[in-house]
Amino acid sequence: MTSLRQTPLTCSGHTRPVVFLAFSGINEDGHYYSISACKDGKPMMRQGETGDWIGTFEGHKGAVWGVDINKDATKAATGAADFSAKVWDAQTGEEELSLQHKHIVKSVHFSSDGAALATGSNDKILRIYDLEQPSDPIVKFEGHTSGIKQVSYTPDNQRLLSCSDDKTLRMWDTATGNQIVKKEFSEPIGGLEISKDGEVVTVAVGRKVIFLNGKTLDTEKEVAVPCAVYSASLHYKKDIFVCGGEDLKLYKFDFSTGIEIENFKGHFGPVHCVRFSPDGELYASGSEDGTLRLWQTEVGKTYGLWKCVDAVSNAVDSLQIKPEAVAI
Repeated sequence: MTSLRQTPLTCSGHTRPVVFLAFSGINEDGHYYSISACKDGKPMMRQGETGDWIGTFEGHKGAVWGVDINKDATKAATGAADFSAKVWDAQTGEEELSLQHKHIVKSVHFSSDGAALATGSNDKILRIYDLEQPSDPIVKFEGHTSGIKQVSYTPDNQRLLSCSDDKTLRMWDTATGNQIVKKEFSEPIGGLEISKDGEVVTVAVGRKVIFLNGKTLDTEKEVAVPCAVYSASLHYKKDIFVCGGEDLKLYKFDFSTGIEIENFKGHFGPVHCVRFSPDGELYASGSEDGTLRLWQTEVGKTYGLWKCVDAVSNAVDSLQIKPEAVAI
């Protein structure tokens, strides 16, 4: 099956660079959803496995930098250049809350039960809001010396991880706001991802993807990438990881050996974000070119809009696919 050509689904609709994306968990009906952050100020929700557009959250007055969607896809959160984070009803698109900040909100992340929201801002402060009583943050985390790039809860909600333009990654106690560990890097950090079991932190740094111990932030593995890398995602089986950045390509590596398996070109601008779907069957990338693209983890498998008609016939002809995942 490796001879089949990777044919990504292109999700159009955004008019400016796509800078972040997130997936929900898998619902009882077997479906999942994605949300994308874009500098056009209009985050979009899509069917996860097909990329089909479901709706656009309208209300921000500036670029949207961060997005998240809770596990059961009932709530969405966004952070924007209008100095606000917003929480939305993901089923109706209605705005539920607007949390005012003192500077641009770069990142938002729900706790695993969806009851709280963490935000990271250019004012160098992390905040946690109780969504039942959201008037003021219940915890503030101070220590970063530059704007926050990304914030993420650990799966047990007991820790926050954050990375910043100060080239540090920090772990914090969510109950007290105290810093537990600080990890310093010599290159700019593109972003971080925590594995579902909380054991591995994947960090895009300079021209490397670095894997850290989820409890101590000790470096466990480093893999060199041919370009400056802005985002990386580890498959939940921990057998492969994907990454993208400055040179427009998506790279797939063997996690255990650190050897590049393949790379794909499809975007027409740098890749700002990449994430595996919750079932690991695809990975989504967002780019400076204003599109999201969906890529099959196992090329040639029938999944979503990819239909493998006859695996024995001509490798290219056997893949019947819609060229556009969504038309708006």
